[in-house]
Formats: sequence, structure tokens, C-alpha cells
Amino acid sequence: MHSRSYLTVRYAETDRMGIVHHSNYPVWYEVGRTDYIKLYGVSYSDMEKAGILMPLINLSCHFDKPALYEDKIIVRTWVMEIRAASIEFTYTVCKINDDGTQTELGYGTTSHGFVDDKTFRPCSIRKRMPELYEKIKATL
Repeated sequence: MHSRSYLTVRYAETDRMGIVHHSNYPVWYEVGRTDYIKLYGVSYSDMEKAGILMPLINLSCHFDKPALYEDKIIVRTWVMEIRAASIEFTYTVCKINDDGTQTELGYGTTSHGFVDDKTFRPCSIRKRMPELYEKIKATL
């Protein structure tokens, strides 16, 4: 299962060449992660209320073609792996062309740990939010 997040490139996201600056891709990935978690009826806020935080462990971005101002973008997000104390997301970023076709612009991954909000020590999502863990695990 994957989420689909739709964005329009804003002027502030572009550089002097009119191309989306690379620093925006991780922000778009965050939009994708948030939408992905919502597919399971849970929000990041719900996770925080349960005492779980998801710090970033690793980030990779690969750029094939540039995104430009006012391009319509879709970010597809899915989970590659979930373990009790960590999760890995994968993303593709595509431009939605005028004819409805899509052109892949790039892709990336992020890895996150699950940590307790008070101790910042690893915690088990499988124990704290077993329904969410099982739902995600079932889609892999």
C-alpha cells in the first residue's frame, strides 16, 4: 500500500534557475510520511500522545529531472520495512504532465527510529501501538 500526496511547486521552493532546490525533497517526504500514516487511521500527533517519537536516522535523495515552479507533483510513499524499533520509507516524486501522464523526477528513502518521548531510548511500536504495527506489516 502507498500514499499519494499532491503538491504544487511554490516559488519559494525554487532557486535562481527556477528549479526546485534539493532541500525541499525531504520536506516533501515528510508530507508523504504524514499522509501514509493517516492511511491507517493514525496521525503523528496520535503517536506523540502515545509517547512515541520518530527521529530521522538516515536520508537519501536521488534526482533525475528537475521540478519547476508551478509543476504539479505527486509524492508516492510506502514502507519497505518495519521492525519493532524502526521503520524505512521509500518515496518517488513525479511531475503530473498536462496530459495526465507522469514523469519521475527522483526518489529517496528515510529511516526512522521509534523512541520514547521522555527518555529518547528506543521503544517498540509493536508493543505501544500493536494495531498500527500489524496493519503496516500486513501490507509489506
